[in-house]
Amino acid sequence: MRLVVGLGNPGPQYKSHRHNVGFQALDALWQRASGSEWRERFTGLAARAVVAGEEVLLIKPQTFMNLSGRTVQKALQELRLRPLDALVLHDELELPFGELRAKRGGGHGGHNGLRDITAAVGADFGRLRIGIGRPLQGTVEHHVLSPFRPEEAALLGPVLERAVDLVELALGAGLDEAILRTNPLPRAPRKAP
Repeated sequence: MRLVVGLGNPGPQYKSHRHNVGFQALDALWQRASGSEWRERFTGLAARAVVAGEEVLLIKPQTFMNLSGRTVQKALQELRLRPLDALVLHDELELPFGELRAKRGGGHGGHNGLRDITAAVGADFGRLRIGIGRPLQGTVEHHVLSPFRPEEAALLGPVLERAVDLVELALGAGLDEAILRTNPLPRAPRKAP
């Protein structure tokens, strides 16, 4: 059993916000995998699915972003899983809109959902960072809690499909393969003329 967690805020008023792109990616995965009906579990909504031949539990915490760790901790404890068995899908300010990066462990980078999960279970879980870009104007809080611009919304479907492809790769071939696929190789230093 593996755990795939999408981060976001519950309620229809948040559905299209940038901060909810983790929920949106999880919904796209659920749809592609023909997941079971969503049920209340672990202070979240949970559904079972088979992804890349792996039995997975998909979870959307319903505690609001800042308390996501409660849901992840409860699920890991009850299912007797390690943090390494979890893959968290979340929005990422430090990546331009539409870019995707997989990683294992690391800091929270100011992301309150990651901060709370790390405080609850440690940092050794997989992550799929979905780029939402930094605000062109205004505050970060306003940026993450507002809908995508029309030109971004028009491209969001393919971004979510690529995110699902990467989740399938991470669960099938391993997170290291997804990391290699999404992280550009460092450039060799230039030699002086």
